[in-house]
Amino acid sequence: MRFFKVFGVLSICFLAFNTNAQTAPARDYPNHPIKMVIPYAAGGPMDFIGRTLAPRLAQNLGQPIVIDNRAGAGGAIGTDVVAKSTPDGYTMLNTSSSHASLPVVSASLPFDPIKDFAPITLVANSVGFVVAARPDLPVKNLKELLVDAKANPGKYTFGSGGVGNVMHFAAEFLCTSADVKMTHVPFKGVSQSLNDLVAGRIDFVIGAPTAVLPLIKAGKLKALAITARKRWSELPDVPTIDEAAVKGFVYTPWYGFWFPAGVPAEHVTRMRNEVSKLLEEPEIKRAFAEQGFATVASTPAEFSKVIADEIAMNKKLATRVDFTQ
Repeated sequence: MRFFKVFGVLSICFLAFNTNAQTAPARDYPNHPIKMVIPYAAGGPMDFIGRTLAPRLAQNLGQPIVIDNRAGAGGAIGTDVVAKSTPDGYTMLNTSSSHASLPVVSASLPFDPIKDFAPITLVANSVGFVVAARPDLPVKNLKELLVDAKANPGKYTFGSGGVGNVMHFAAEFLCTSADVKMTHVPFKGVSQSLNDLVAGRIDFVIGAPTAVLPLIKAGKLKALAITARKRWSELPDVPTIDEAAVKGFVYTPWYGFWFPAGVPAEHVTRMRNEVSKLLEEPEIKRAFAEQGFATVASTPAEFSKVIADEIAMNKKLATRVDFTQ
């Protein structure tokens, strides 16, 4: 009888030890710096989001968040870095809805945007992209641009951060909706496309407010329209595309965070909860709003559905547009 009592006590101790061994990593996470990969050059909307949240997130997690810009291939290079990283919760991806366009435009993508990643949370929705043109473009508004583009296929050029980039998709959605043909000029990042736009080497971009607003306010670009359902308070005189030229047109990109697939669920939960708390802070909400974002958090499951729905929508566009990379 005594043997069974002793055996029972030892078994309980073993189970308790085993449980502690399993939960210790969750309690200890994180215990060294976390790398946040942004698959675009510095200066774009993901850069703003990352550099706004990273200091506060680092403070709450007790470890530095190191931002790593890995531009190229429309976001595929940096995204692949995360996909192939160790799934330990110390490498995360900060990107946009272009994550859901990459599989549509590239048959040789080295990763699967769903299977190779663990969604953490949505972070923000754009209040709309801005159709921003070079100041000397000889049109007064978006309607004039589209009318002339219809009469002169291929005459106008638009830039983006790369093939499959969210800017690229926004412009192609506009072209197909208005039944016009314009020429896409891809760059390695948002900043490079804007540099060429300001220099007059391309005609317009459909870009994130955080990127184009300073140039619009400085008179280096002119705003023709916004892609959202309603006007933006920072540019109250700029009409929506629905108002200006194409009835029913709406395009509002989203932004979010991912881990590589296989990261422990408790790490995903910890990161999701910490990010969500930050997104509720008035100071963060205000900073995002000033740059054209509405903060929005989600569960990983909700985020997964958003991604799947976006891929389905993009596949429909790809039946009308010849996306190549």
